[in-house]
Amino acid sequence: MTSIGGAEMVDWNLAVTTATRLVRPGPEVSREEARTVVTELRRHARSSEEHVRSFTQMYGAGGPDEPQNGSPVLVVDRPGWVKANVAGFREILKPLLDKMQARRGTLPGGAVLGAVGGKVTGVEVGALLSFLASRVLGQYETFAPATREMPAGPVLPEPGAPRTGRLLLVAPNIVHVERELDVDPHDFRLWVCLHEETHRTQFTAVPWLRDHIESEIQEFLSQTDVDPATLLERVREAAQSFVGARPEGEESEGRSLVEIVQTPAQREILARLTAVMSLLEGHADYVMDGVGPDVVPSVAEIREKFQKRRATGAGRLDQALRKLLGLDAKLRQYRDGERFVRSVVDEVGMDGFNRIWTSPNTLPTKTEIAKPADWIARVHRRTDS
Repeated sequence: MTSIGGAEMVDWNLAVTTATRLVRPGPEVSREEARTVVTELRRHARSSEEHVRSFTQMYGAGGPDEPQNGSPVLVVDRPGWVKANVAGFREILKPLLDKMQARRGTLPGGAVLGAVGGKVTGVEVGALLSFLASRVLGQYETFAPATREMPAGPVLPEPGAPRTGRLLLVAPNIVHVERELDVDPHDFRLWVCLHEETHRTQFTAVPWLRDHIESEIQEFLSQTDVDPATLLERVREAAQSFVGARPEGEESEGRSLVEIVQTPAQREILARLTAVMSLLEGHADYVMDGVGPDVVPSVAEIREKFQKRRATGAGRLDQALRKLLGLDAKLRQYRDGERFVRSVVDEVGMDGFNRIWTSPNTLPTKTEIAKPADWIARVHRRTDS
């Protein structure tokens, strides 16, 4: 536990309790319909694996004849998604919270402040997760440790095998969106599974990818200035930017909380992480659209309606929170990343594109995501010559 005197920097149990209390109930379904949805999602996840591997030619070291020693697929409700993500946050943030806890422990009354601050932060984290829990359709959960309730991969662990994660499909959210869009539910469920299965394939077929992303995140967190006054000032700047009251001459309009509360060194790391996430999200969208016409009859209708929903959000409050949390940047990642993947595959084919998975050095930079020809010139022409 990240604690002094029993008080954690973040009361994670309170975060779970808060989120599950605040999250909106899912759509009304009968018990029989719920069982049908869960069964169908599991079946689509299994069939999507072969579709994705065949289309991407991403088989891992064992080749196409070896089954994936991959991660489990879990169909969860909104509280289940919350619990999985709290476990992931707790794991990835532990080094930073240990560092902050040590700093605070040297201050007078630090233990008392920790008890109060941990509960306040737990409520805040819970409120954020309650907002997100009703919007996420699926997620490849990379960092959370395995528990009895929520196993994580690899499914068949071997000595020295790379750690993977688990694929979450949030059943009530999938049902909610398919009803909202008025699309064929069976096609929509398969379409979602194709996208999420691509993420699972990315991490199971590319053994170094998880550790690379984790090391970048930990480097980002290690650069965090844990001085309370400095952090408070940055949060104030973020809040002022959000309400339009930024200091004169400060070019912060349109920036999110995530973008403002960081050091110059963190901006460089964030640029690399943004490029990787754009690649992963864009690749999943490209694969989903590439496989879709052969296995999802109404894919064109689903894609058109879903894109409109992605772009507009669900109202003014939703749009405001998306801007503050940086979720609009994630929408750009889908668009820019898909354009990058499509351009590279059109130019050098799928085998040529798959050189991107060779090592961290062959991943695109943020500039190359916007200019795919630069990545081709750097990785292909230099290698070929």
